[in-house]
Amino acid sequence: MKLSTRSRYGTRLMLDLARHYGKGPIQIGEIAKHEAISVKYLEQLIIPLKKGGFIRSVRGPKGGHELAVPPGKITIGGIVQVLEGGIHLSDCVQHPEKCTRSRTCLTRDIWKDATDAMYDKLESVTLAMVLDRG
Repeated sequence: MKLSTRSRYGTRLMLDLARHYGKGPIQIGEIAKHEAISVKYLEQLIIPLKKGGFIRSVRGPKGGHELAVPPGKITIGGIVQVLEGGIHLSDCVQHPEKCTRSRTCLTRDIWKDATDAMYDKLESVTLAMVLDRG
């Protein structure tokens, strides 16, 4: 299993905002320079993260983007959930009705348990914890 670029870059965006938490908004062009991600791609990521309540935008000459909540309250799992709508190792984990074998499948529970373990780990790590590691 591999996380999408969307989740990896979204996490980098959020970490950049976390580094500047409490210092006022930062412009998207600055984030793009720091993270080597195009402004266009960052703009696409900001939309769902704003809808998810993680980012707020400030207009004006000193405007930009900032975290809407403290870095200690935002988990990596929350970011992935907002950007991906959930990740599952197998489609049958999220949508058992799509597989005729889901009720009798011997491996479905393994994929479900592995997915749950991954999300438990991602939900246990906040942006603040990642910054503390660096």
